[in-house]
Formats: sequence, C-alpha cells, structure tokens
Amino acid sequence: MTTRTAPSLEAIVESAGIVVCCGSGGVGKTSTAAALALRGAERGRRTCVLTIDPARRLAQALGLDLLSNQPRPVAGKGFAAREPGGLDAMMLDMRRTFDEVIERYARDDEQVERILANRFYQRLSSTLAGTQEYMAMEKLYELHEEGSYELLVVDTPPTRSALDFLDAPQHLNELLDARALRLLIAPAQRVGRGYLKGLNFATTTMTRLVRRLTGSELLAEVGEFFAAFEGMYDGFKDRARRVYELLKHPDTAFVVVATPDQAALREAAYFAGRLASEQMPLGALVVNRIHRAAPVPKVPSAALHRLADDGADGRLLADLVDQHQALEALAASERERIADLAKRVRGVDLVQVPLLSDDVHDLAGLRRLGDHLFGG
Repeated sequence: MTTRTAPSLEAIVESAGIVVCCGSGGVGKTSTAAALALRGAERGRRTCVLTIDPARRLAQALGLDLLSNQPRPVAGKGFAAREPGGLDAMMLDMRRTFDEVIERYARDDEQVERILANRFYQRLSSTLAGTQEYMAMEKLYELHEEGSYELLVVDTPPTRSALDFLDAPQHLNELLDARALRLLIAPAQRVGRGYLKGLNFATTTMTRLVRRLTGSELLAEVGEFFAAFEGMYDGFKDRARRVYELLKHPDTAFVVVATPDQAALREAAYFAGRLASEQMPLGALVVNRIHRAAPVPKVPSAALHRLADDGADGRLLADLVDQHQALEALAASERERIADLAKRVRGVDLVQVPLLSDDVHDLAGLRRLGDHLFGG
C-alpha cells in the first residue's frame, strides 16, 4: 500500500485557488498570509492577499498605508513577480463591504437608502460580533467570482477563537432571518410608526435579546430595519450557501496557524477537527515563534556555584548558563506540545517557524519568513 504524502506549503501555493489562514488572535496569521501570497506571486501566479488588520509597517510594505476595500498592486522595494504573476493586496473595509451586499440584494435605490440610513443597521454593520468574518467571506467570494486571480490568500479576523470564522456568519444569518423577532414586533408595526417611535424597548420581554445582539434600546429602529430588509433574506442565505461550498472545494486549502503556547495548540487541534467534521480541506499546520536552544557543554552545578562566587565576570557567566538552561527547558516543552499536535492532526504538513530576531515588517522580512515556511 502506498502512503499518501501530505502536500507541502510550497505545493499548496503553487496549486490551490484559495488559501485561508486561520487561528486564534496573535499567532501570526497576517504575516503568514502575506508570506504565502508573496511566494505565490514570485512563482508566477496572479495573486491577491485579503488582509484584515496588518501592522502599520507591514501594511506600508504591501502598499496599504491607506485603507482600501479594493485590491491594489504591491510595488514595494525589491518586489518583482515572475511573469505573468503579480501581487495585489487589500484591507477589508467591513462597513463598505456590507453596504455593497445591501446594494446587491435590494429591490431598488429606495430600499438601499432606507437600510443604509437606519441606525440599527449602522451599528450592525460596524460593531456586531461576526460581521467582520461574514464580510471577509463575502469579499473572498466576490474576488473569486471575478476570476482575475489564480490565487487568493485570506487573513482571517483577529478573533479570540479560530472557530469564530466558521460560526459567526451563520450566527449573523440567523439574526438577519430572525423570524421570531419580526413576529413579535409586527403588531407594533401595524399600530403605526408613531407608536414605534415612542415605544421604549426597555420594558418588553425582548429587551435582553435585542440588547445582547445589537446594543440598541429602541424597538422602532429594529422594526424599521427588518421592515426595510424584507425580501433580502433568501439572497443572503443563498450567498452563504455558495460561500460554504467554495470553502469546501478541493481547490481551497485551510492553513491553521498557532504558536507553541498550549492554549493556541489546543485551539489549532480543535479547529482542525472541526474542518474535518465539515469536510473542509485542511492544507497545513504552521507553528510560529518556536524557541530553539543551540547545544552547549553541560556545566556541573558545583562549577556554576564556583563561578557565581568568582567576581562580577563569574556571576555574569553563571547567569548566562542559567538562562540557557531555562531556554533549553522551554524549547523541550514546546517540542513535546508540538509532537502531541502532530499525533492529534495527522496527514498534513506541519511547519515549524522559529522565533525570529525581529518583527516582519517589509518584503525582505516576508521572504525570511518564507524561507522557514517553505523549508529553504
């Protein structure tokens, strides 16, 4: 029987149509996504990276010092894509993307204006948990349907849990299709707009629900939003279904990013299991910021004590030996946790990236990161 070899990250960026970088917040998803996109472009593929919140210097390196909801060419110093490839980058403007979705599904300009002017919608589109994840999927689908790129790389939002990327869009769809909420506000709507404007929501049984979902206190704003939104639910649900099908397509690859911290690795394993249960393609695991300790001769404890008693230079040397031993212990514990992750998630490439000496903030830094990601 032939053992199937897991595709490397190099193979993924050379063949996949979509790469989705996922993981909990603060694990290096943005830099990883940018490095993957740069590699794809330099391998001759027409590439776009959709990022969410890059560090300022990295954004400048990608030519994104000004927020843009449309792809813009990366033309940083030292960038030269292999023909016919090229690299575009964009930062998601959540509110503008939501507005574009409304414009796409509304019956006419009047419905668009009613929704965009509604204060409940303005809060929903700007601050509600899950909206950013939903809009990242929307923009990904839009770029895919345009057909301008061979490779799309997505940096998912910096959420506490990686699962938010898969769960939040469904939660938002449930809110937009809140039939129970619309049924409860329908009698008040029939009484008339004047009644709605004067009715404070704080005394009704729906207070906790609406406050939890939106922070809004006024039933009028909620009622007017759902009235204006009527007729658009099927379009949203159909779009969500098509996006999910796109994420499950064999041309898509999820790259789960973590650090060697125990909580981050546990999150990565759980997310990989969720992808498997939903038949979504896991391409690779990346563990960033791994500590490594170069081997040094062992120093007996008695010798360390003598060094510590031998003046300032001796104490300094003893402290250095102590710090190196602590680093060795940390590196060993990280290796054990990473080995446990490899046992729990089999059949995919597991890439280990050491803790780099400085932050990734330019194209040269992305290439250095790529050297580790692609085994250079």
